[in-house]
Amino acid sequence: MRVLLTGHQGYLGTVMAPVLAAAGHQVTGLDSGLYASCVLGPAPADPRGLAVDLRDVTPEMLAGVDAVVHLAALSNDPLGSLAPEITHEINHHASTRLARLAKDAGVRRFVYASTCSVYGAQGGDDLVTEDAPLKPVTPYAESKVRVEDDLQDLADDDFSPTSMRNATAFGFSPRLRADIVLNNLVGHAVLTGVVKVLSDGTPWRPLVHAEDIASAAAAILAAPTGVVHTRAFNIGTEANNRTVADIAAAVVDAVPGSELLITGEYGSDPRSYRVDFSRFRVAVPGCEARWTIPEGARELVAAYTRHGLTQHAFDRRFTRLARLADRTAAGELAPDLRLTALQGAR
Repeated sequence: MRVLLTGHQGYLGTVMAPVLAAAGHQVTGLDSGLYASCVLGPAPADPRGLAVDLRDVTPEMLAGVDAVVHLAALSNDPLGSLAPEITHEINHHASTRLARLAKDAGVRRFVYASTCSVYGAQGGDDLVTEDAPLKPVTPYAESKVRVEDDLQDLADDDFSPTSMRNATAFGFSPRLRADIVLNNLVGHAVLTGVVKVLSDGTPWRPLVHAEDIASAAAAILAAPTGVVHTRAFNIGTEANNRTVADIAAAVVDAVPGSELLITGEYGSDPRSYRVDFSRFRVAVPGCEARWTIPEGARELVAAYTRHGLTQHAFDRRFTRLARLADRTAAGELAPDLRLTALQGAR
């Protein structure tokens, strides 16, 4: 298929683009370039792409497209809480507008990157299925819930949306993110010798490797439409439902000589849940998340060491909030988080 991949120059998009191309799809990217230069190691070979803010997509950009895989968003909870209005403008309104434009252009498949964060503070010991009540506790998660609802309203026989409720991502990408839990803990351990946990370590987190998310998206595109039409799928594996303390212990094992420090200064995070991933395994047989947390920790240690990760890059280039602050200070980013280099193209 002719696939438009939004956010192709982001953490997940950089991993997903070659996976979709290897599956035989003709991939075109769409990205504002906000994090395009956040590269660790050799620069990735990006597909041809459109340099545009998600809010400024035009109908012509969807012409001839068979499927959209929509990753682009202001990602993570701290960023969403800092700028909730802009988070909803981009993550909700611009995403829904993209879906409407896609439908009007005759795009038949729309794969949406949602998140397990939509489950929020669940409580209890049962594994959370896709039928659980959605309890988002952050603007980021709220925006994802609203887009899922809007996609349901847009769906018909000619427009088939699917929502991927991805677990928290981990693993190496040439466009690294250091502000997600495993990547962050490994970075601190490699750079300082300390695996530092600021919470009390008790919250449960479901994790999934970036490559497994990419493989799941490719599998959804390959699946018969009727199997995935209007459905939401948790993406990950029960084996990676772990407490933050368990995740930290895996990092200690992966970084020789490191020590674990649980400060508890942030207390207990209310976002605690374990997730059931069986619906996707049943619907799309043969596509299962394969990366374990210890394997991911070892991969990250090797990549950080091989590419010479520095403390400054870890703290500034690969941390979303810090990167936006630096680009704003440099005059590269407007108050609405549009890149000034793209202003003339609007």
